[in-house]
Amino acid sequence: MRVLILGGTTEARELAALIAGEHHVITSLAGRTSAPRLPAGEVRVGGFGGVGGLADYLAEQRIDVLVDATHPFAARMSANAAAMAVPTLILRRPGWVASPGDEWQRVASVEEAAAALTAGRVFLTTGRQTIHAFAHRDDCWFLARSVEPPAPPLPRNLEVLLDRGPFTVDGERRLLAGHRIDVLVTKDSGGSDAKLAAARERGVRVILIDRPPLPAGPAVPTAEAAAQWLRRLPSR
Repeated sequence: MRVLILGGTTEARELAALIAGEHHVITSLAGRTSAPRLPAGEVRVGGFGGVGGLADYLAEQRIDVLVDATHPFAARMSANAAAMAVPTLILRRPGWVASPGDEWQRVASVEEAAAALTAGRVFLTTGRQTIHAFAHRDDCWFLARSVEPPAPPLPRNLEVLLDRGPFTVDGERRLLAGHRIDVLVTKDSGGSDAKLAAARERGVRVILIDRPPLPAGPAVPTAEAAAQWLRRLPSR
């Protein structure tokens, strides 16, 4: 089969590696990050131009199956994928669940997260495209970590740390201690996460932005489950 994976996540790369020997795999990357980790198989970079552009691409490339393995917060791309006429599977890792000792406050948006802050030292890991939502909080000091530099407007009291994971609990523990972090603001991206473990150890408050709901349709939590789902489809 000809399989298009809407990728950019660890699970997308894992799935491409699992099925590259069984199917013709094309992974689409948004192109927002320079020097991304490339998956097995064919790769395309860039947007589609909305629902119509994606439908045209599926037809031009004779795609049999679409796998939406985008980031849990890529709501628009997921909605576009759900509107396609080909069989579509959502591959989405589960969200986080609080453990004993966690001090979490869940909010619905980046704007709500900014409003929920009190004066203090804040570690932002919400992505470079959302840092502008905190620009008005002059009463806070921010450490923002992202792969690429953020664009203005930015908070007045901001230090930017350009880095790419995976991160270790020991490294995150040192970061939180070294910058005297009071609160961590992050998105519920799911998966194993060192910064949450370090925040738990140090008693750091966490403001957690809830992910948007999934579109209707079949969904699996792992690349292995997605590969099995593909294998159960009739050959085309």
